[in-house]
Amino acid sequence: MLKWSDENIAVQEAVRRFVDEEIRPVLDDLEHEGVPPYEVLRKMYSTFGMDEMARETFKRQLDRKRSGEEGTQRASSNAAMTLIPIIELCRVSPGLVTSLGVSTGLAAGTIMKLGTPEQMERWGLDLMTLEKVGAWAITEPDSGSDALGGMRTSAVRDGDEYVLNGSKTWITNGPYADTIVLYAKLDDGSDSDPRTRKVLTFVLDTGMEGLTQSKPMRKMGQKSSPTGEVFLADVRVGKDRLLGGSEEPKGGGRQSAKDNFVTERAGVAAMALGVIEECQKLSIDYAKQRHLWGKPISDYQLIQLKLANMEVARLNVQNLVFRHLEAASTGEPTTMAEASAMKLYSARAAVEVANEAIQLFGGNGYVSEYRVEQLARDARVLQIYAGTDEMQIVAIAKDLLNR
Repeated sequence: MLKWSDENIAVQEAVRRFVDEEIRPVLDDLEHEGVPPYEVLRKMYSTFGMDEMARETFKRQLDRKRSGEEGTQRASSNAAMTLIPIIELCRVSPGLVTSLGVSTGLAAGTIMKLGTPEQMERWGLDLMTLEKVGAWAITEPDSGSDALGGMRTSAVRDGDEYVLNGSKTWITNGPYADTIVLYAKLDDGSDSDPRTRKVLTFVLDTGMEGLTQSKPMRKMGQKSSPTGEVFLADVRVGKDRLLGGSEEPKGGGRQSAKDNFVTERAGVAAMALGVIEECQKLSIDYAKQRHLWGKPISDYQLIQLKLANMEVARLNVQNLVFRHLEAASTGEPTTMAEASAMKLYSARAAVEVANEAIQLFGGNGYVSEYRVEQLARDARVLQIYAGTDEMQIVAIAKDLLNR
């Protein structure tokens, strides 16, 4: 894939109009007034028929699960249609993509992959259509990058039920989630190494006894994406809430989490591309309009160097996105190492471009009215969530050394 198709461009332009007309006017409310992002995202879903497409996708996946074909590798013909809205939303508010991706991607995706048909019908469709908000809870205060090995949240068998205790942090959508996909270590009372115990996946509903969802955290960036903590104090769940209905579901527990990390990391490249494109556009426009010593600053070579470096970053990240789309169209899986490399380079490029945009704007870049300030704050977390830069390096190196 070398460029966007005519169909892709038409979708891109339509989404861009929606962003300009429906999101930019309420951006301050989302970023500074604590207004949750879900209604504007639902409006986008209904405007573009994304809710109906989600229903059709749900039916196909449910039919495949019932027929036993869920493991069949299929090429994705609409991967570009999924990534284009991500790129366009990230031009104005990356936090919207974080909230959307966690709800419809990680939470819904985990249920649709691991769940029984009954669980898919119970929780999956409402999350895929954004009728309900989902959270994906794996990170803990003391585990961070060691999400699986260091996990302390426990699930203890009690008859036909499990009792859950522990806490999760940095949970996107946590404060407002209707449905929470939660990972916990099975504690069977043995002396086995806690780091190697089974990881089970449960689905919780807001309001359950013993489940507490915190208020939104105050963060440096991505303020349009509510982030919070989840606390579990003797939360009792039946086996109907254990995804797959088994402690050994196909692709469950640890493998499910790793698969989601691949998806999440590859998606960061599309988010970074949106940030880079918008910072570059704002910088070009400003360089032409801003005058010093009687001429536009675009005439100065140091400014031209900044713009040229932004273009190099844009092309490189766009090519990574195109590479991912090409692989998806043929059903070629993305490896952990490749997804980590995509995330590592793209996140760094987005942060560098956003910081250079602030430098180009000078003092104006340091105030929120010129928007590059917000994009720089929002881009910074791309180097942290879904695994820090340092963890991406470890994943890539392990793959290279084990070939």
